[in-house]
Amino acid sequence: MRNLLVTGGCGFIGSDFIRFLFEESGYEGRVINLDALTYAANPMNLADIAERFRDRYVFAHADLRNAEAVGRVFDEWEVDAVCHLAAESHVDRSIMHPGDFIHTNVVGSFHLLEAARARASRIEVFHHVSTDEVYGSLGPAGRFAETTPYRPNSPYSASKAASDLLARSYHRTYGLPITISNCSNNYGPRQFPEKLIPLMILNALEGRPLPVYGDGRQVRDWLYVRDHGVALWEILRHGRPGEVYNIGGRCEIENIEVVRRICALVDEIAPPLPDGRPRSDLIAHVKDRPGHDRRYAMDIAKIQRELGWAPRETFDSGLRRTVEWYLDHPDWVAGVRTGAYRAWIARQYGDPAPPT
Repeated sequence: MRNLLVTGGCGFIGSDFIRFLFEESGYEGRVINLDALTYAANPMNLADIAERFRDRYVFAHADLRNAEAVGRVFDEWEVDAVCHLAAESHVDRSIMHPGDFIHTNVVGSFHLLEAARARASRIEVFHHVSTDEVYGSLGPAGRFAETTPYRPNSPYSASKAASDLLARSYHRTYGLPITISNCSNNYGPRQFPEKLIPLMILNALEGRPLPVYGDGRQVRDWLYVRDHGVALWEILRHGRPGEVYNIGGRCEIENIEVVRRICALVDEIAPPLPDGRPRSDLIAHVKDRPGHDRRYAMDIAKIQRELGWAPRETFDSGLRRTVEWYLDHPDWVAGVRTGAYRAWIARQYGDPAPPT
């Protein structure tokens, strides 16, 4: 892997994965970060990486919906490996604007696969990153395995399921060296504040209401973002073409309990609220999301057995790291909250490339 293309590298998971590649993995090749810089992408996530590794880090401003632009990136940088992370990923937004998810997650993935197929002689590995949400919802027992049938329940998860199946077909039909992973809910530094954990951290810091869908008893398996990056690297290097690997954090917790733990940590670490109340008093139950899956849990036996990977962080250790990061980086938070990072993007790059 001399020239590794990481799509969506300015987003939450992608930027942390690129950080891992340069800071921990021992990888000595070039990383090409292809990103359209839509609303949740922030190039400032990697500003120091771009400065420190100028000879091995490349930013390619391109939109997966533009097939010609994708092909140019493959050719200009002689891409020989792909880690495909780019996606529209917020379930609430998919309910309001499902078309955006189809165009980016399905059509965009198709364009990426076609670019790889046209250059198949030099592609060593193509890893497609997906989500546990494609499996649907679990009852009170059991875990998702790689053989669990797909039953997506939101436009987001349906779009990811479609892209997963496209990737699988390109291995079966064209022989591309494709691997797929399905991960559980990620959390950690630099996550866009619309997601549960950063939203609750920032609202708790500011004394704002903490909105919890329904009764809050939905269960998620939480995965610290750096643990996810380590797993992706193991799959890229040692995964078997055509195989699927589930990645989970072994942290099955109800949403309401997650919010309570955030409140306790913020109370411990940050200054108290002006009125002296515990931040758990800010919890406000709101109308449940349509089609809200009740429980996710991942069976990670396969990736442990075949690749020797297991999560390093417990939920408590990962959550503490995450809360401390947001407390220690008020400038990043302000830049996202005020939209200043979008103004910087507009000055540097203009609007994302239009689809074709």
